[in-house]
Amino acid sequence: MSSRGLRSRQSSGVSRIRDDQITDLVSKLQLLIPQIRRGRSRKVSASKVLQETCNYIRSLHREVEDLSHRLSELLASTDIDNDQAAIIRSLLM
Repeated sequence: MSSRGLRSRQSSGVSRIRDDQITDLVSKLQLLIPQIRRGRSRKVSASKVLQETCNYIRSLHREVEDLSHRLSELLASTDIDNDQAAIIRSLLM
């Protein structure tokens, strides 16, 4: 970003994240991602941390979809008059 663009963003009231804040946030993210956390002894670039974070979020999303589908199938096979099943079905919709 040009220095002029940076000045205009700062003067418009948009807060700028400092490099040390970004480094701190990337370090915190690194601790949350299992694929990276396993290899903590090696230095990992910020771009790798962000890439692995995106991959991990995608895998969690797929897992949630799968579990939701399996739960829906399970509820469909239960007694339709069961109040608890009806509540859970309504939460899933």
